[in-house]
Amino acid sequence: MTSEDFVRKFLGLFTESAFNDESVRLLAGIADTSKDGLISFSEFQAFEGLLCKPDALYRTAFQLFDRKGNGTVSFADFAEVVQKTELHSKIPFSLDGPFIKRYFGDKKQRLINYAEFTQLLHDFHEEHAMEAFRTRDPAGTGFISPLDFQDIIVKVKRHLLTPGVKDNLVSVTEGHKVSFPYFMAFTSLLNNMELIKQVYLHATEGSRTDMVTKDQILQAAQTMSQITPLEVDILFDLAGAVHQAGRIDYSDLSNIAPEHYTKHITPRLADIKVVESAANRSAFIQILESSYRFTLGSFAGAVGATVVYPIDLVKTRMQNQRAGSYIGEVAYRNSWDCFKKVIRHEGVLGLYRGLLPQLLGVAPEKAIKLTMNDLVRDKFTDKKGNIPTWAEVLAGGVAGGSQVVFTNPLEIVKIRLQVAGEIASGSKIRAWSVVKELGLFGLYKGARACLLRDVPFSAIYFPTYAHVKAMMADKDGYNHPLTLLAAGAIAGVPAASLVTPADVIKTRLQVVARSGQTTYTGVWDATKKIMAEEGPRAFWKGTAARVFRSSPQFGVTLVTYELLQRLFYVDFGGSQPKGSEAHKIASPIETAAAKTTFENLDHIGGYRAAVPLLAGVESKFGLYLPRFGRGVAAGTPTTTTTTGS
Repeated sequence: MTSEDFVRKFLGLFTESAFNDESVRLLAGIADTSKDGLISFSEFQAFEGLLCKPDALYRTAFQLFDRKGNGTVSFADFAEVVQKTELHSKIPFSLDGPFIKRYFGDKKQRLINYAEFTQLLHDFHEEHAMEAFRTRDPAGTGFISPLDFQDIIVKVKRHLLTPGVKDNLVSVTEGHKVSFPYFMAFTSLLNNMELIKQVYLHATEGSRTDMVTKDQILQAAQTMSQITPLEVDILFDLAGAVHQAGRIDYSDLSNIAPEHYTKHITPRLADIKVVESAANRSAFIQILESSYRFTLGSFAGAVGATVVYPIDLVKTRMQNQRAGSYIGEVAYRNSWDCFKKVIRHEGVLGLYRGLLPQLLGVAPEKAIKLTMNDLVRDKFTDKKGNIPTWAEVLAGGVAGGSQVVFTNPLEIVKIRLQVAGEIASGSKIRAWSVVKELGLFGLYKGARACLLRDVPFSAIYFPTYAHVKAMMADKDGYNHPLTLLAAGAIAGVPAASLVTPADVIKTRLQVVARSGQTTYTGVWDATKKIMAEEGPRAFWKGTAARVFRSSPQFGVTLVTYELLQRLFYVDFGGSQPKGSEAHKIASPIETAAAKTTFENLDHIGGYRAAVPLLAGVESKFGLYLPRFGRGVAAGTPTTTTTTGS
């Protein structure tokens, strides 16, 4: 491959007709270790291997500077690359100063190996910033103007600036001259924002939503000498300039913090932007959003129900087994005994008796529950994405109550079909015959017990899921699908077990009592009779089966629901599930690569990280190369452009 083949055609970068050919050659030189202007297949393979290394970002930068391909960086190599960066063109760096001589020797003949280069790269931008300060302070007063401060930070620390910080560089100084200690503390704060995040998490014991004061941060930072009180003062000044608040939470740090080059995101099969901003959300758009969530929730609910249906059947039969009121010995000794007997007498398909009406009902049931929970949570979520615990509980309770309109008919039909297998009869009971027998009002028999079960279940489940999910997110707030599954399953344990008594009462009310069995007229009547005839332990029958059914079912349902939202991404201008991705600030290279909707199928193995890594060389080290300039696309007339990027 030529340089253009590799950078422009394969990686998809610098695709403009007036591209900067020097920048293209520099980037291609990372893979072209022989430095002959061409990339052989063996070099192509070797670069793929480099991209898979744990320190791939630094190694990529090293090969950018290793202009001769001999495994070292000379002064000439370093100067060649630095002089081509946008930063050097705006604020020239003295290549004859003491900093360069400390690394390359007085005669600049010393060669730097990879390990030494990593430290050189780290120190270079700090030295560049100090040199820029000295240039703007020719009298040596130790102060520069706010506008000079802004100009230096924007140019030298461009790779560390988020929009919120960039827009408030002058206001945070309050119009006063900027001292050298303040300048150094400011740049150090930007460099150490990941450490600041760890200090915050230490102060909040892992919570990402707790608001903390300056004193709490100072106390938590005492064990870390890198963080000074002046840096903490600047941190709160920046947060106050952006959000007008005296306390900060994790979202404030994310707005201030320079982002990494990596990006955790599920590949999208669809990416649709319905509105440009939240301000354009009309009532119709909000209805569309709820319909979108309802559709995905329906599919997710059906998947979850199918996975755990055999456990649900065993749970129902165990709960319907009554002691003391039916002549003869109990049919099942425990849940495992029930499972074996169903397979023995009814076959494997017997475990799925009543599945079809369950799927027809569970789709709208789970959909309305998930949709209502999201809808109510959205109403109580502030601009930072935080929601109080009481609102989380309320949202879950509303979701649980709203689902009963679907749940009760579904449950009563499902239960009667599930226990039908216990009765030896020649005729096969079908769902439609049960519906006709019950009628409209009969389908809502036991609705009070259903409310007693579903409202507290959802009020417990959804807040627990949200908090466990947040705890399992990585330091950038991203949730891997396995953590979503685990969070959903863990949240199901307390929710399912604590409402088992209501589930037992509901089951007894909805099942047709056979000859010799106790009948119940309502929730209170069932409660008294079960207590009197079977004791308090009867209320906890099937708890294990219920937990083993509800916990994985909701785990599968929630992970399916959130993954579907990631795969079929539609931006309605509202909130998105937390943990879907770690939001990053895109560099020019990454922005150019993102113009294509779908991932390049030719980028396999390590090459899937090629574009993010090259973006990281820019965003982490500030090595921005000009995009436009003297380049010409192959086969096109020569065009010269001097526009900077």
